Amino acid sequence: MERLVIDIPDAKSILVKQILRGLGVTIQQEIKSQPSTYKKKISQVSTWTEQDLKAFDEGKNAFENLTPSEW
Repeated sequence: MERLVIDIPDAKSILVKQILRGLGVTIQQEIKSQPSTYKKKISQVSTWTEQDLKAFDEGKNAFENLTPSEW
């Protein structure tokens, strides 16, 4: 069995599908993700406040202010 993906003009879609079914072709509908699924995934993404990011800046500044010891 071979898989074939074709683009059919909307005006001819029904006709082409009827012909293909008559020839024994199995037509699978394209699975599209629901907007609600996308919304659910994106709502679980965390957001960071300025206060959360402040800890990273403080850590960066602490490393920048370190001076190596002389031996």
